Amino acid sequence: MLYLLSELSTEFSALNVFRYLTFRAAGAVVTALMVGFIFGPAIISWLRAKQKQGQPIRTDGPKSHLLTKQGTPTMGGVMLLLGIGIATILWADLSNRYVWIALFVTMSYGFIGFMDDYLKVTKRSVGGLKGKLKMLLEIGVALIAAYWISVSGTPALADKLAMPFFKEALFDLGVFYLPVAVFVMVGAANSVNLTDGLDGLAIVPVMIAAGVFVIISYLIGNLVFANYLQVNYVPGAGELAVFCGAVVGAGLGFLWFNAPPAMVFMGDTGSLAMGGALGSVAVVTKHEVVLAIVGGLFVLETVSVIVQVASFKLTGKRVFRMAPLHHHYEEKGWAESTIVIRFWIIAFILAVAGLATLKLR
Repeated sequence: MLYLLSELSTEFSALNVFRYLTFRAAGAVVTALMVGFIFGPAIISWLRAKQKQGQPIRTDGPKSHLLTKQGTPTMGGVMLLLGIGIATILWADLSNRYVWIALFVTMSYGFIGFMDDYLKVTKRSVGGLKGKLKMLLEIGVALIAAYWISVSGTPALADKLAMPFFKEALFDLGVFYLPVAVFVMVGAANSVNLTDGLDGLAIVPVMIAAGVFVIISYLIGNLVFANYLQVNYVPGAGELAVFCGAVVGAGLGFLWFNAPPAMVFMGDTGSLAMGGALGSVAVVTKHEVVLAIVGGLFVLETVSVIVQVASFKLTGKRVFRMAPLHHHYEEKGWAESTIVIRFWIIAFILAVAGLATLKLR
């Protein structure tokens, strides 16, 4: 919306600043952050009033959660969605299709998560939406987005998968492109969802990953930088730097209230939306594989669940004391703050490794 002011730069030269992606990305960070600060307390009060007993706590999870997490409201992801939506619409070039694709996936996944959280709260159950229905809805949204991305971009890149460490290497997926793109978005959404188990654990790695994709989006969408780094140039992808900036800002605003001890949980409303946001940006920028590195913490959490389930079904034995991985360390006696901060450090290291793939080719 504010981008349109740049059209008046011929009369008011100062307005030319709205053409710059870096300025608008920074503006999106600040705006989303302020939305969280301004509306956060009211949203939390409203959630508390509607959720007298807070989020239902799993009885098969760590026993300490029955004491420490009881009564904390969920659906705090509404705060994230509000911040991302307002900041993106205010600062992004709204004629850019990729911006709308990223918003579509984020808001749609947020709505799916909201329905899941709503059922959990109203029925006082950890069940929520039926697993198959939830997955079908996620796949449906991702399929629409994947097709939209394929018809919106350069035909030469439409059904290709780029690989890190190789100069402009592309693998022609053909008819398998859509399933792979869907897998990336659905997988990212559910990986973040699995990671969201401790105060502040998921939102900081999400912000770190989004920060990396601010840089990746900007470089991939700039012909000069893309040629210099010998990566695939994706026209229009640079505008996603504004969207990713909004994710970072909204995450910071949410973390203010989610820092231990959390005043609110993001719930599936936030975790599915944040994962979907990262997945959609990765698909647009042709950095799907890099997302697995940058978001390696989410991958580790997901793999821990898969290994645990497979091991128990095949051998009757558990590899971890409890899955996902953060619960394993809780059961080993680690303090919650220790787990959270150490996982943040891992997320930062993996993000730097993922960012390094831009140069190591």
